[in-house]
Amino acid sequence: MDKIYSITEMAKELEITPRTIRFYEDQGLISPQRVGNTRIYSHRDRARMILILRGKRLGFSLKDIKEFLDLYVVDTTQVEQLKVLVGKVRERIAQLEEQLDTVQISLKELRDIERVSIGVLQSKGIDTIAV
Repeated sequence: MDKIYSITEMAKELEITPRTIRFYEDQGLISPQRVGNTRIYSHRDRARMILILRGKRLGFSLKDIKEFLDLYVVDTTQVEQLKVLVGKVRERIAQLEEQLDTVQISLKELRDIERVSIGVLQSKGIDTIAV
């Protein structure tokens, strides 16, 4: 029999808050069973939460994550899901590479400013180690 989780157990195991779980439920990304007012999470809900959290950590939008999860339900062969995933991953890689280029340019400019500023301070006899 599959293990079931309360919202508290799920939150503790995934190191998130119950509020986070309720948020993803409100967004339609997970749909636990209910016994009265109590949410009961299955192994499937836990797996979906892991995918959601991983997707967010990798910078995917909730819309992208929902599309990916919905495709899994429609296409159990996972072919369409994997095609969409590859496309989204390629887009995200391109975004991150662009951000990396921007960060590298910013770091170079900041190091140049630091070098010039230190040079000016040293020419005025200021100890730059204390700065």
